[in-house]
Amino acid sequence: MSAPTRQRRTLRLCTAGSVDDGKSTFVGRLLYDTKNILADQYEAVVASSHARGQENPDLSLLVDGLRAEREQGITIDVAYRYFATDVRSFILADCPGHEQYTRNTVTGMSTAEAVVLLVDARNGVVTQTRRHATVAALLGVRHVIFAVNKIDLLDYNEQAFRAIEADLQELARRLHLKNTVIVPVSALVGDNIVEHSDNTPWYHGESVLELLENLDIAADEERDASKYPLRLPIDYVIRDHASEFRGYAGRIATGKVALGDTVALPGGRSAAVERITVAGEDVTSAVAGQSVAVCLDDHIDLARGDLISDQPVTTKRRFSALAVHLSDKPLTTRKVVEVRYGAALVRGRIASIDALIDIDTSQPTSASDHLEVNDVAEVTVELAQELPVEPYRVGGRVGAFLLIEPGTGDTLTAGLVR
Repeated sequence: MSAPTRQRRTLRLCTAGSVDDGKSTFVGRLLYDTKNILADQYEAVVASSHARGQENPDLSLLVDGLRAEREQGITIDVAYRYFATDVRSFILADCPGHEQYTRNTVTGMSTAEAVVLLVDARNGVVTQTRRHATVAALLGVRHVIFAVNKIDLLDYNEQAFRAIEADLQELARRLHLKNTVIVPVSALVGDNIVEHSDNTPWYHGESVLELLENLDIAADEERDASKYPLRLPIDYVIRDHASEFRGYAGRIATGKVALGDTVALPGGRSAAVERITVAGEDVTSAVAGQSVAVCLDDHIDLARGDLISDQPVTTKRRFSALAVHLSDKPLTTRKVVEVRYGAALVRGRIASIDALIDIDTSQPTSASDHLEVNDVAEVTVELAQELPVEPYRVGGRVGAFLLIEPGTGDTLTAGLVR
């Protein structure tokens, strides 16, 4: 029997790892073994594999949809897939493994609640393993599953797995990664992907799918609701002149709101919550992750980009941040850009690049006067007007921003407020 809707909380996950660690094959195996592909899709994969002279179907083709990827045999962009089981639905981002596409990996991980990091059992922990684990740590991803892939090529040798397991445990400790699990898998054969494999009797943990299905994301959100204060950025003001309805709509970033709560508003004002609706239905309370419309007991002029909170939030025109440069076009200090923070969009600039970060070690190196593609740096940002900027929290709910090219709207840099 299917799990109740309440338990089918959609999980956003991401796969990462070095080139040829088997990420796309892993995702293809996950889709195939959970029966989330159509018969004609599988037939197309079989035909393409035979055309390449491969004896077995290349399940990576279920994910590597771009023509260039098929020709090169590598993933060069983030490929998103939706699939579901009887227990949970998933939105999966398959990230590229090559070093030059680190920016895409940052994009894929930025909204992930869990990351599956593939490690080739023949090579163990390599530079990209450390790099992607560092990105997960910088972004504060809650759950990291290290999948030691191609264990079949080592004849399911336990000692070989234990050596890699020790290295991964040390990496997780150094990066302060929490909630990590290490699983021996074979994406090609299907060992420990969906079901526990008889080929690894020495592994007594759950399969990767079982781990993902059992992650208590709802509990994470409930803890956040009690741990973090209310932050409701206004995306849209709903007006109905006939009924004098005025609702401030947005997605609750953190915390919770209930009828009768006194909330803080821009300009040092406050009001009481008179009505809360979710999808047009009246509710008595709402928590982080829900999209709501809130009515107040006073008609206050609020607009898109304003913030509703439980306590006054200090606004800033200057702050420190961790920046990841995404564009092929370099960005120099003091160049005027647009800064998107939540629903707000204001002019601003990078006042200084205080230190470039060695992504392999997560340690700061030298200062600079510009950012190149894939650079990660500690920067100072200046704004043309004050915003309620706060330190970054997991998943970008609070403290994430973008630097945008004025005129074209091209995204240049992503940042996390320190």
